[in-house]
Amino acid sequence: MLLDGKRLVITGVLTDDSIAWHTARLAQEQGAELVLTGFGRGLRLTERAARRLPQPPDVLELDINRPEDMVALVAALERRWGAVDGALHAIAFAPEDAMGGRFLETPADSAATAFTTSAFSFKTLAAGLLPLLQAAGGGSLVALDFDNRQAWPAYDWMGVAKAALQAVTRYLARDLGPHRVRVNLVSAGPLRTVAAKSIPGFSRFQEVWGGRAPLGWDVDAPEPVARMTVVLLSDWAPMTTGEVIHVDGGFHAVALGPGE
Repeated sequence: MLLDGKRLVITGVLTDDSIAWHTARLAQEQGAELVLTGFGRGLRLTERAARRLPQPPDVLELDINRPEDMVALVAALERRWGAVDGALHAIAFAPEDAMGGRFLETPADSAATAFTTSAFSFKTLAAGLLPLLQAAGGGSLVALDFDNRQAWPAYDWMGVAKAALQAVTRYLARDLGPHRVRVNLVSAGPLRTVAAKSIPGFSRFQEVWGGRAPLGWDVDAPEPVARMTVVLLSDWAPMTTGEVIHVDGGFHAVALGPGE
């Protein structure tokens, strides 16, 4: 099994249609032991989703923007396992006025919130877990991305935050490599999840993707993305770090689809 004996932290599970949930399911099927994180009003949703996994894991509280939560999580993991082999960062948020076609009107505070929660938070998670990853002799950190080399309709400051996430990943790869910690992104095509429903104009992504992607694309099928995430969390990619791995049906590689 790819993840036999691995101890993993999975963030961002809200419902069982999410990439994070399917990653957790596949990780358990591949032998991993898990802890999920959640916080606030979403904590009950995370606990409910956890009960739908093959082996319901514990859910620990983590608001990534609260330093005390990160300290408490690390302490709990140290008591539980003494080391951690990897983690999935599936955390993103932008205020309503930072998306939806109001790019020029977005206040600095809202843009900063998008950056802090969606990009800087990967550094927060990595730095917090580093002592536990060192105790394991190294490991793997993976974050979920959305390709942002172009400006997308209505995505606005979340797109900017995702661009920052890619830069954060490269710098983390630089600084954590000497500790034998790999840091990568999985850039997924659009999926019909709870998070996607908060993106204004999501239907436009859905309309264009299936026609342009050489392999096609199913917005209701998160498992292909989860599979790649599991591979990166495993030891099967021991010399891959600082990468953005696209799981999007090949959409990123072509300018026009067959019918365009």
